[in-house]
Amino acid sequence: MSERELREQIALHGKSMFDRGLTMGSSGNLSVKLPDGFLVTPTNCCLGRLDPDEISRLDSVGNLISGKPPSKESFLHLAYYSSRSTERAVVHLHSTHAVAVSCLKDIDPNNTLPPITAYFVMRVGRLPLVPYFPPGDTALADAVAESVRTSRGVLLANHGPVVGGCDLDAAVYSMEELEETAKLFWMFRGVPAKFLTGEQVDQLNKRFPQ
Repeated sequence: MSERELREQIALHGKSMFDRGLTMGSSGNLSVKLPDGFLVTPTNCCLGRLDPDEISRLDSVGNLISGKPPSKESFLHLAYYSSRSTERAVVHLHSTHAVAVSCLKDIDPNNTLPPITAYFVMRVGRLPLVPYFPPGDTALADAVAESVRTSRGVLLANHGPVVGGCDLDAAVYSMEELEETAKLFWMFRGVPAKFLTGEQVDQLNKRFPQ
């Protein structure tokens, strides 16, 4: 895709997620990697009203080249790309059900959501918890970079999920699957449920490697 097409795709996905309640207010941010940098949504912007021409263009180390000032969390995207060089897009949301999971005391920090469906395993896989950091704390970048070395997505404690993909479509689909799985997780709290077994998860990982 051309840069113009990527800008329009970011705006399209942003509006779709906002309209469906996956993000609200000015929360959340999207990025797409370019050969010499990346595009990222601007700071204090609503994903439902993105202007493709105002999307921030950054160089490979995060300096603003054009557009509005970038998201205050653009360093998360840069950290993600530094650890997963094959991924070309990143989505970070404050989606309700995933954020709620990130606040629980009894979740496994190594894998916060169970393998409820095959599609969650295929699109997201293991979802570790990154400890809480105040908004804008750049120390969060190191924690994210370390966690995503072995996982496509992470859940930031008391904050929200971050997930990437081979392109923006794939990253958005993975984020949608993550949020739906978090919703299912809450529906099953306190209710006997049958999730995928370790053997079934291993089979999926062999057929659909991350």
